[in-house]
Amino acid sequence: MSNRTSAAISASATLAIILAIYIAGALLPESALRANFSQKGLPPSFEHLFGTDFLGRDMFVRTCKGLSLSLSIGAVASAISAFIALAVGLAAALGSEFVDYAINWFIDVFMSVPHTVLIILISIALSRGAFGMMAGVAVTHWVSLARVIRGEVMQIRSQQYIAASRRFGKSSLWIARHHMLPHLMPQFFVGLILLFPHAILHESGLTFLGFGLPPEQPAVGVILSEAMKYISAGAIWLAVFPGLSLVVLVLLIDTLGHSARRLLAPREAQL
Repeated sequence: MSNRTSAAISASATLAIILAIYIAGALLPESALRANFSQKGLPPSFEHLFGTDFLGRDMFVRTCKGLSLSLSIGAVASAISAFIALAVGLAAALGSEFVDYAINWFIDVFMSVPHTVLIILISIALSRGAFGMMAGVAVTHWVSLARVIRGEVMQIRSQQYIAASRRFGKSSLWIARHHMLPHLMPQFFVGLILLFPHAILHESGLTFLGFGLPPEQPAVGVILSEAMKYISAGAIWLAVFPGLSLVVLVLLIDTLGHSARRLLAPREAQL
């Protein structure tokens, strides 16, 4: 079996699992999250795989809902951030020398401020919630990918076919559309996927600290924050299973990103 075939199988299997997690959480009705005080504080069993919390809510259902919500926020935020990176990277490499200098200066300044602080400030400014969290993650995660795209474009624009296009009077916009973008698509898609885990972890972490999604949302960060009150009472399943599920989801997305890189990049496929 070739490396490209194994990468395709790995990517397909991983994507299927991630989609199954999302669909399972999305299809669960809101009634499944209602409190049931006759079932409160139950440890894991065949009836309740992750146990129940102290309101009697099934933790497996809450975790699935939370993971589905994290995937939704992560997907939107990563996509917006990746498109920002693509636009900035192309502008820096195809613009004038002054534009390139100004964008690189802005990126350096942007990278000097911790992501967490910026996301908190943006989330608070936008009244928190899912929209504020998506905006905060999207605005803060484009920098590294923008530098990668800029570096790729800087290499491409020195090629002879780019010079030939310029001699034929083609504009920078035409060159970017017909010559640059097809070459950049593998880096763009892989970068988008690899931004995904960062977006999910930032959303969950800041929600856990109280700066992200509100408590009424079935988010993993909310679940873990609530669980801290009961761990000392021995109800460790309230934190262990949702936390492990989040880690597994992040590892699955990371695996998908690496498989996509092996599949889309010719050099990687030969390794």
